[in-house]
Amino acid sequence: MDIIYLHDLAIDCVIGAWDWEREIIQTVYVDLDMGWDISKAGVSDELEDTLSYKDISIAVTELVVERKFKLVETMATEIAALLTLEFNIPWCRVKINKRGAVSSAQDVGVVIERGRK
Repeated sequence: MDIIYLHDLAIDCVIGAWDWEREIIQTVYVDLDMGWDISKAGVSDELEDTLSYKDISIAVTELVVERKFKLVETMATEIAALLTLEFNIPWCRVKINKRGAVSSAQDVGVVIERGRK
């Protein structure tokens, strides 16, 4: 299986379980690795034969901004569901990075995989 990826998608959103976090905008960084057969697009050179990075980034951004998640775990789970259900992606890895959530750590977050490779 081939992999199409979109990494470091910066999304400004409400994220967090603490009351003070519900009142501010924070940036999360989303990495998406998506299993996809690119053989048709590799021959045709046509966008319609592959995944559109633009469409995926718009859909993920809209979901994250609208839902105002408390947990990055829920955010990752719902992004994976969006990818598999709306875009028919058979396998995906979703990484959510909430930089700055722990002052002594550079990165914190979750990585989930859904579907079959």
